[in-house]
Amino acid sequence: MLFSLLQVAGEAGAAPQQEVVSYSLLEMAAKGGWLMLVLLALSIIAFYIFGKKWWMIRKASNVDRNFMRNINEMLHDGKTRSAISFCQKYDFPVARLVEKGIEKAGRPMQDIRTYVENTGSIEVAKLEKGLPMLATIAGGAPMIGFLGTVMGMIQAFFNMANAGNNIDITLLSGGIYTAMVTTVGGLIVGILAYFGYNYLTSRISDLVSMLESVTYDLMDMLGEGADGENSDAGSAQ
Repeated sequence: MLFSLLQVAGEAGAAPQQEVVSYSLLEMAAKGGWLMLVLLALSIIAFYIFGKKWWMIRKASNVDRNFMRNINEMLHDGKTRSAISFCQKYDFPVARLVEKGIEKAGRPMQDIRTYVENTGSIEVAKLEKGLPMLATIAGGAPMIGFLGTVMGMIQAFFNMANAGNNIDITLLSGGIYTAMVTTVGGLIVGILAYFGYNYLTSRISDLVSMLESVTYDLMDMLGEGADGENSDAGSAQ
């Protein structure tokens, strides 16, 4: 009986439970205002650039292991036209680089090397196109988020100044809430764009190393072919 009375008294004196309010991710993002639309647009652009460049680099790096071996055999047998036609069957930078080098066969080796290196630079420039925009998003998105932070704080203090003596905590919390949402949104977009940019640049660096290796191999093949022609001409004399 005593326990029942104490339990009823405890329930009567207990403070009312506060209602737990939860927001979805979309509702929380909407609290950030119009700057969240800017960050959304930047995130879409960043994902588009990353996906497109990732596919192009992946395609450019997918080289047949027997490609250079077949080219070497054709050049060794003097089948220059067949080697050019073989290169035209493939759609990746290595094939186009080798094709341009073979087309200039017979010229001085330094001229061929310069022509091949210029071709490689053009192919790399195609892959790098759009990456500056991704880098700009990586640096600009957090700044836009911080801009939302400043705007939210200004709004909060403006509301407090106009409230006079009727200051309510909700006047300050609303502006701070908006400020924090835009900051988080800007940081998320910026971090993803930053990692995406560094990943793509590292893949392009690997591709550049592969193109340089192919250039050296091609120069050796063409040099051997030229030496063979010179030796054959000397034997004929």
